[in-house]
Amino acid sequence: MRRFELVDGKSSKFWEVSHEGTALTVRFGKIGTNGQTQTKSFPTSEKAKAEHDKLIKEKTGKGYSEITAAEGEVAPAAPAPAAAPKPARAKKAEAPVVAEDGWIDAGGGYLLALQDGKLVCKNPKGQRLASVPKDVKDSEAAEQLVDVRDWLAAHDKECAGTVEAWMLRSLPTPRAVLLAVWEDPSWRRALESAVVVPIDGRGARDESRAGFLRGVDPDKGIGVVSLDGETLWLAAEAIALPHPILLGELADYRALAIELGFTQGIAQLLRETYPKPADLPKGAAAIRDFVGGEFQQLNHALGLCRRHGYRVSGGWAVSRVWEGGAACEARFWIGSEDPMSPTWTDELVWVDGDERPLKLDAVGAVAFSEGMRMGSQVFAGRVIPKEENHA
Repeated sequence: MRRFELVDGKSSKFWEVSHEGTALTVRFGKIGTNGQTQTKSFPTSEKAKAEHDKLIKEKTGKGYSEITAAEGEVAPAAPAPAAAPKPARAKKAEAPVVAEDGWIDAGGGYLLALQDGKLVCKNPKGQRLASVPKDVKDSEAAEQLVDVRDWLAAHDKECAGTVEAWMLRSLPTPRAVLLAVWEDPSWRRALESAVVVPIDGRGARDESRAGFLRGVDPDKGIGVVSLDGETLWLAAEAIALPHPILLGELADYRALAIELGFTQGIAQLLRETYPKPADLPKGAAAIRDFVGGEFQQLNHALGLCRRHGYRVSGGWAVSRVWEGGAACEARFWIGSEDPMSPTWTDELVWVDGDERPLKLDAVGAVAFSEGMRMGSQVFAGRVIPKEENHA
């Protein structure tokens, strides 16, 4: 386990990290204490290693320095610095405070917790305070909770992004992977209630047994709720998360999700879909519905692409999917001049994995829908002409 410490005028804390296989473990706290330990699971050891390296980069960026111990020795915990004089109220707690479930001791009888991502506090009488007192907010306990909150928020985002990528890449997700990550609340939030299709050992999909993912069990299999409202346990080797454009009963799934109160952690059922029109001009290679969208600055269009998660390369906003085992990119021109200069959008086109332009009739349903979704989202942020505003 690698150890890092931050000691300055306000802080004296440590942070340790290690990964073994698909598990990533962090331990952190005030120097001289045992601190707190958390372990998270990832789909692959490569993902765990990537998160390990990313967290180290973040910590060193915040001023932490790595502590190196002699080979075979554990780095000793440095003694805690002399505590600053406590305010008078700290003397009220004559006995150690036993923290309640979900709350940690912040000293002086005060308890801290995270609720809905917000730091909350109880005073020594057990009363919930409207705000956290400044000296409690500046405590080591508060810093630790804020670090946990930030780490969990980043983990939530990464899990949801990975599950959405599974949907956009049309790749099977093995049952073993689901079992490995299901107990992690962040992974479960991203996966639970997604519409999935079982895949057998030969790679065949059984659309008739598709349903909302509701559980994974090593003995029972993969639990789903079907469109008939039945709970089924599937002995499938893997599942696929179909893009909503491929769900022939999309409206029925949406209605049942509302009826049962299911919410999804990824944009699947509520994702905007764009079926390919049947009357596309023969041989057409571009969509011109979004040509001429004006932005006062290219920066505005670039910021919009970032917020929606689109990469920009060489003046093009890019949406990449895998369909039928092959890569395909939708590219929407937003401009490549001075970022402070005005810009106008142009054509939406598609290319294959070898950068070769595709005719629209050769573009798959998922790639077409995702390209149109990107064009619509970016075009919606344009400067609206006055005549449109008064229409």
